[in-house]
Amino acid sequence: MSEAREPDFEPTILRLLQSEEKLQMAARARDAILAVTDRRLVVADDQRVALDIPYDSVRRVQFDIERARPATLVIVPESPSDEPQILAIPPEEYDRAASALAVIGQRLSEH
Repeated sequence: MSEAREPDFEPTILRLLQSEEKLQMAARARDAILAVTDRRLVVADDQRVALDIPYDSVRRVQFDIERARPATLVIVPESPSDEPQILAIPPEEYDRAASALAVIGQRLSEH
């Protein structure tokens, strides 16, 4: 398992994992956690799951960095019934977010 399992991530992520599912990477946005597993992409907070889709249901991912602002991570699902997610990623999470994006990119290239 990666270094993404930190105490502040753990309760939210552990409740989301299915049997034998492996967490590949997680990153904290301002208001949610992005969890990338060996099966799917999940955006959740302590109260709800905002997005839970397999990789073949991801249409587009965009990551924008601007000076003096949190980065913006946009995840657009293929299905209109799944709401696109716009996450504000603080600078201290850029490394984790970049690692998560690498995993997502690899998974998307397989589909």
